[in-house]
Amino acid sequence: MSDLASTAAHPSAPSLYDQLGGEPAIATVVDIFYDKVLGDPALAAYFTGVDLDRLKRHQRRFIAQALGAARPYTGRSLRTAHEHLSITEDAFGRVVEHLAASLAEAGADESTIGTVAGILTPLREHIVTA
Repeated sequence: MSDLASTAAHPSAPSLYDQLGGEPAIATVVDIFYDKVLGDPALAAYFTGVDLDRLKRHQRRFIAQALGAARPYTGRSLRTAHEHLSITEDAFGRVVEHLAASLAEAGADESTIGTVAGILTPLREHIVTA
């Protein structure tokens, strides 16, 4: 079971994934997000030598599940994927800020951005290791 099991959307309500526009919208958000993250000098070094296409593919699947998509995320656990990176509280906060800005740039309203942040922020304990 993934780290997101407790954050899954209620199956009878339209998911945030669907409300945001499904796969095409998530792909847009992820592209904007990585442009921002890679342009941030405090974060860019975390991605040196990383296969960005593969990472974006995993990120799209992960965010899709976090927002209630039917297809489950089947990648590594968050802790396993991030433990070797020594991610700091500051870096995590910057990533959340870039994701919020990416959602806004893609057209999400403040309420939706707040909901997404509320879903993802508790995952800090699985990602921050420094």
